Amino acid sequence: MGRGAVAYDCDVLVVGGGIVGLSVAHALTRAAPGTRVTVLEKEAGPARHQTGRNSGVIHSGIYYRPGSLKARFAVRGAAEMVKFCAEYDIPHEVTGKLVVATDRSELPRLHALVQRGRENGIPVRELGRAQIAEYEPEVRGLAAIHVGTTGICDYGAVAEQLARASGAELRYGAEVVRVDRRPGLGAAVRTARGDVVRGRVLVNCAGLHCDRVARLAGDDPGMRIVPFRGEYFTLTRPELVRGLVYPVPDPAFPFLGVHLTRGVDGGVHVGPNAVPALAREGYDWGVVRPRELAGTLAWPGSWQIARRHWRYGTGELRRSVSKAAFTDAVRRLLPAVTAADLVPSPAGVRAQAVLRDGTLVDDFLIREGDRTVHVLNAPSPAATASLPIGREVARRVLAALR
Repeated sequence: MGRGAVAYDCDVLVVGGGIVGLSVAHALTRAAPGTRVTVLEKEAGPARHQTGRNSGVIHSGIYYRPGSLKARFAVRGAAEMVKFCAEYDIPHEVTGKLVVATDRSELPRLHALVQRGRENGIPVRELGRAQIAEYEPEVRGLAAIHVGTTGICDYGAVAEQLARASGAELRYGAEVVRVDRRPGLGAAVRTARGDVVRGRVLVNCAGLHCDRVARLAGDDPGMRIVPFRGEYFTLTRPELVRGLVYPVPDPAFPFLGVHLTRGVDGGVHVGPNAVPALAREGYDWGVVRPRELAGTLAWPGSWQIARRHWRYGTGELRRSVSKAAFTDAVRRLLPAVTAADLVPSPAGVRAQAVLRDGTLVDDFLIREGDRTVHVLNAPSPAATASLPIGREVARRVLAALR
């Protein structure tokens, strides 16, 4: 088939209608007006997975390695997200947050976090034991830091606004099952309903399924998504917490631990823990998809994770099956909490990219092929950083269109 014989349905075909995919569509039509963009989303609406199932935090960027995409995009994205929410009257608030050390062994990591925040250009205030009560009277700790640029918002509403403002064609209920890519010509995508959509460039923002879509397109992603479920509770006494309270994170593991988050609705989320999910969309232990589970177990990196992090994982599993253990973890920060104060709320699943050697990909991972751009690792803080991520992907797409 010659180049002139191809009838394109769009210039750019985006797979995935979460906040990152919709931000890419938005950025493309802003940077190059007239660009025809189609977004394919397998669900009946946007933001049904990672975007709509997180704790709604606008992250400051304090945790991330200086110079990394996560650090640069989170710091920039936090300010832009606040501005975007204000512009479109989306519920949000710049609350600040506390990171609290409850054990002496955590103090060196807390001090290191102060230095990292300063390297990333984030204002940080160090607090002693007595000063913690100025921000959170019910929280107990040996020391803490206050990060003033952290906030909260409704990311589902952000995604819906990006969808409206992008000018893209949005096709919901359009699960991608096949990709036929021709060198220099782009890609033809077949959906589960039998529709075929042709685009000059394919952008993969499929989140929990991004490695599968990359392989469908004929590109080796060099990683696999290993899904981790994050389980949350709602605090029935929200008056115990004024804002956001976090433990000191373990630098060896890309999860932030059980924390307390007052949302835009006034409720307080507690969690998440991080346990292996038995399906890509395994939002509880009862959701098991044998084929997906077999794929996870067949990936050598999964066994390397288990070998290296079994102690951490054992604690997370214990908190998953035992409410008492979960409550104990919360009580380290908030002693007044009892098990009766915690009511289960919807879980989320983190799409964590894992390399063959078991390395948990720490930074955002964006790779390009022939007329393809794949977003292969975009867990938290991707929602915070979604606007800069969208522009970065759009820049690469527009270069491929030239």
